[in-house]
Amino acid sequence: MNAPHPPKVAGIDSTVPTPAHTVPPTPPAPGAASVPAPHTPAPGALLQDRLAGWVSDLTTLHELTERLAGTSTLDAALQELLRAGAALVGARRGLVVLEPGDGLGPHTTIGLGLGRADLGHIETVPRGSLPYGELLDTAAGLPGGNGQTGESVHPDLFAEDGLDPRHREVAARLGYAASYALPLSTVAAGRLGAAEWLYDEPAEPDERRRHLVGLYVRYATEHLARLLEVERTRACMATITEELLPSRLPRVAGVQLAARHRTGPRGGGDWYDALPLPDAALGLAVGSVTGSGPSAVAAMGRLRASLRAYAVMEGEDPVAVLSDLELLLRLTEPARSATALFAYCEPALRKVTLAGAGHSPPLLIGERRTEFAETSVSAPLGMLACWEAPSVEIQAEAGETVLLYTDGLLHRTGDPMDRAFARLHSAAASIPRALRRDPGAIADHVLRTVLPAGLDAADREEDVVLLAARFD
Repeated sequence: MNAPHPPKVAGIDSTVPTPAHTVPPTPPAPGAASVPAPHTPAPGALLQDRLAGWVSDLTTLHELTERLAGTSTLDAALQELLRAGAALVGARRGLVVLEPGDGLGPHTTIGLGLGRADLGHIETVPRGSLPYGELLDTAAGLPGGNGQTGESVHPDLFAEDGLDPRHREVAARLGYAASYALPLSTVAAGRLGAAEWLYDEPAEPDERRRHLVGLYVRYATEHLARLLEVERTRACMATITEELLPSRLPRVAGVQLAARHRTGPRGGGDWYDALPLPDAALGLAVGSVTGSGPSAVAAMGRLRASLRAYAVMEGEDPVAVLSDLELLLRLTEPARSATALFAYCEPALRKVTLAGAGHSPPLLIGERRTEFAETSVSAPLGMLACWEAPSVEIQAEAGETVLLYTDGLLHRTGDPMDRAFARLHSAAASIPRALRRDPGAIADHVLRTVLPAGLDAADREEDVVLLAARFD
């Protein structure tokens, strides 16, 4: 069973060599007439060939399902499903339509060997006339009691009398003449969608290929159901987090604001805020709650709401604001700690008074300087019996930007903290002059420069927050 196999297409239709232990034929007796003997298979050869075929098929399914199991995102799994299915049924192109039966989404259509324009042409065909539409809109695509579902076979589209004219036109335009479709449905997962493969010439998979692709699609459906649940959870956490953060930034004379936020897949506790205060002042805050997931997001929302109240009452004294916040955290969230930075800005004077609790110092970005503000070193909130640290003042010049950020920006780089700080400083110093008038462009440049090569992707664990304030 471990003997090497000759090359095969998708692990099926392989030629099995004659076993080495087959008994050789008996040589004819001397002088006997040479009479061709009827061909009879050696004892057990037929069974061995059949067993070898089964082993080859199982090996193929094992390899394909392992590759599918290695995918961690919904898009990657759908692409792998299309590629493996095309190899199993002997097709070159295909598409998969994700349309969960519970109506909760997400809904998407992905093609193999088909561009967006091609998919657009296919979508102009009446849905009920398409093979995947037949499966999605009828009972054929619903799982039965044994988990089996129907299939849609069109071995020669142009020979069908009842083919929809628009379908005939699109098939001729795209150059396919046959199709084979299967629903993505099981009893456990329900109906998730359908997959369809297209043939350039009239064709259909034989019984063996149908059996193999049916087993593969059944496994793929279960894998897609798990990824779909993860995708929905991520989207839900991202929505909740965004709803707990400012929907828009305030407009205050003398200062321009911009914020950027990246949420990890499980949802984190990083937050930011900007709120107008009495006497034409402005309060800016960034912070991070320990942990991740729903509990951390909820704690972040409570902490941010409390800080807003303290800022309105005593925002001109950032130390008092953070002291009150520390007391609240210690009494209501004894198992948590948090970092925070609060800045009281007076735009008319371009003056910033700030205090930080275990938080990284803000970065001052201007034409003549790019430097970190000198802030006192202090413990995070909730780490000491009583928190208090002196505040510092920053005098900004016209056109300078104060950049606040959370530690996730530094942690995502994977570098030691000293190198991460150097990387951030270098990114800020390299901002082109044409971008320095726009705080949003400044934040985007810093993100692209500090977090290149996928470090800014949504599947990274750490949250990232940037809050930029440019003084006129």
